[in-house]
Formats: sequence, structure tokens, C-alpha cells
Amino acid sequence: MSILAKFVHTNIVAKDYRALSSFYIKVFGCLPVPPERDLHSDWLSSATGIIGAKIQGVHLRLPGFGDSGPTLEIFQYSPIGDNPAKKLNRHGLAHIAFSVEDVETALEIVKSEGGGQVGELVTVDIHEAGKITFVYASDPEGNIIELQKWSA
Repeated sequence: MSILAKFVHTNIVAKDYRALSSFYIKVFGCLPVPPERDLHSDWLSSATGIIGAKIQGVHLRLPGFGDSGPTLEIFQYSPIGDNPAKKLNRHGLAHIAFSVEDVETALEIVKSEGGGQVGELVTVDIHEAGKITFVYASDPEGNIIELQKWSA
């Protein structure tokens, strides 16, 4: 039995939600979805299990899905927890991916806006799926992004 569900958002906890959301707006064309969040209350502490939790942040509409598509939720917490190194092979959410017209150009734009490159750009034929050109990059806070383009 499965749950009837619709994907809604992915959350990134940021050091500076304004700077990180600006990166995603400028580089990927994400659009802010008002209102910005400024949450602090007993209900938030209960929901998160973090005493005195405060959240500030914004939802960004992801490109390619129209006005009702999923969002990238970028939140800044107070107090902030430990930040283990982000790596592709660690348990948990590893990366988010964007389909782009030109992977090499997209990577250069990511890097010019404060992001980085994680691995090498590769092109590979995936049996019965097609040819993919992709590279892993990172946003200015080290969150991993895959830039990809599929072709026949």
C-alpha cells in the first residue's frame, strides 16, 4: 500500500539564508514565494524538538514547474546545530539536481557566483536511458548540486 502524495519542497539549512537564496535566484532562476518566514514559538520548539528554536527563511519556486511546482525551502536556524562535512557518499540527502542546456557553462556560472566544483565533468552512456553529461558542484555553503544534460 502506498500513500497518495505530491512532492512539495526540499529544505536546506543555511548559515545565511538571504545570501544562499540569492545564489539560487541568480544562478538557477528560482523565484521567491512570499511570505518570508520568521518563526519562533512554543509550537516550533515542540515540532522541531529544539528548545527556543527560531527559523528565518524563504521558499523559492524551482524552475520548470510553473506556479504550483515544488519549492526549495532555505531556512536559517537559531540555535544552529553541528555541520558535518557534506559529501556525496554520506548517509542522508546527498544532492539536488538541475537540468541545464550547457553543463560546462552552468558550472562556470555556479563558480562565478561563489559555488565550487566537486568532481570532474563527465559524459557517459547509460544503458537503455541515453547519454548524460553531468558534474557535481556546490553552492556557496557547500551543499552539493548536480548539473546535468541528457541527450539521445
